[in-house]
Formats: sequence, structure tokens, C-alpha cells
Amino acid sequence: MSARRILTGLALLAAATSAASGQTTATQTVTFQVDAINQINFLGGPSLVINTAAAGSNPTSVTAPATWAVTTNQSGAKITASIGSAMPAGVTLSVSLTAPTGAASAGSNSLSTTAVDLVTGITKVAEGPLAVTYSLAATAAAGVIASTTRTVTYTITGGT
Repeated sequence: MSARRILTGLALLAAATSAASGQTTATQTVTFQVDAINQINFLGGPSLVINTAAAGSNPTSVTAPATWAVTTNQSGAKITASIGSAMPAGVTLSVSLTAPTGAASAGSNSLSTTAVDLVTGITKVAEGPLAVTYSLAATAAAGVIASTTRTVTYTITGGT
């Protein structure tokens, strides 16, 4: 190759490099949002059977475990629970939920057809599994009750 061709090639390469470094910019507006998220889930199928008592005392109450999980991106959410129909006379079904980080558990609460607060102050958390403890108590006056069920309805009420 001649020196002239090499110099011409170098000049073309320099011109191409110079043109490539002259950048153009553009902008684009991106719209986004994150909606309120309040989700709970309960796992397990607790079964409670009272079958013992000490002489002179009411039947011995029993407990059964389950688990639950929560995700909320709000502040001040709470969990309530109720059952669809009343418990038989002399029988009490209670539940206690372990609170997620930063929230407060109300401890063990008797369930009825009126919702009761179980956990309050749930703020921006995704946590689980957390412990659930069901308790069943009966008086002697309750008598014998065949196996039956109650559906516990848990509700998460979002904060702000």
C-alpha cells in the first residue's frame, strides 16, 4: 500500500470517529404508581377436640396451631376476625395471632359474629409465616357436641 492510501484511510477513520462522538440525547416521561396492597393468608386446618377433665372442674381446654402471612404497603393496617354463626352455649373459640414486626397483637380473643381486633399497627411489611393459636374451651353445661365447624373470617383493613 502506498503512503497516500494509508493517510487517506486514517483521515476517513478520524472523520468517522469524530462524527460518532457527536451524541444526541432524548427524554421520555414515564408514568408509574403503586396501589395500596393489603393481603393476608392463613394456612393449616386446626382441629380442636375436648375430651378430658379433672374431676370437679370444667373440661380441659385445648389449643391448635396454624400460620398466617401478611403484606401491606400502608401504615396502620389492622387484622380483625369474626365467625359466621354463634358458638353453642358454654363453648368458646378463641384465637391469637403473632404480630409482624412493628405491630401489636391483642393476644387471645374470643370469636363471635362481631369482628374483634387481633393485630393493630401493621405498617409496610411483608412477613410470614407467623403463628396462630386457636383455643377451645367448654363448660360442663355445654354437654356433648358432635363435630361441627365454624368459618373464621379474617379481614385486613388498610391504613394510610
